[in-house]
Amino acid sequence: MMSARVGIAPTLKRAAFYSKHARNVALRSAVVSRGIQTESLPPSASQEILNQQRLKRPSSPHFTIYQPQLTWLASIANRATGGALSALLYGFSLAYLFAPGTFDSAHIIEFIAGLPEYVKYAGKFLLAAPFAFHSLNGLRHLAWDTGKFLSLKSAYRTGYAVLGATAISTIALVLM
Repeated sequence: MMSARVGIAPTLKRAAFYSKHARNVALRSAVVSRGIQTESLPPSASQEILNQQRLKRPSSPHFTIYQPQLTWLASIANRATGGALSALLYGFSLAYLFAPGTFDSAHIIEFIAGLPEYVKYAGKFLLAAPFAFHSLNGLRHLAWDTGKFLSLKSAYRTGYAVLGATAISTIALVLM
């Protein structure tokens, strides 16, 4: 019986066999009570208490203490390239919306034609590399959504395949 293990069996027996008044006294003696002190604080003190509690908390491990792994580096790179490509697309779209005469195709082609060759290749590389990586890593994620390549070994294998295909397709896009 659980009450025997806790040590309140005699109290429960007394409460069962005595009158209602004696039962209440017996049960009250079995319950341990302790006094609680409360203190009224101004609302501004809550922020100070919270800051003191935060100082006492242990800091969780930061990612800089971990060995870099292909899986989380590819995840970060996928998010960064997606955000950069989106910002570029929305930025150009807004520029074309507010100044359609300045950002039309004829003016852009004329501007790029006047640039030196190394700037053109650098610009192509800066556009092609994130586009190729994000596209190919998106195909990798679609494969994961179908339930394929989910083991650790195949995740690394597909990660290296994405990196290799990104390098090849970036070179091909730059040389076009």
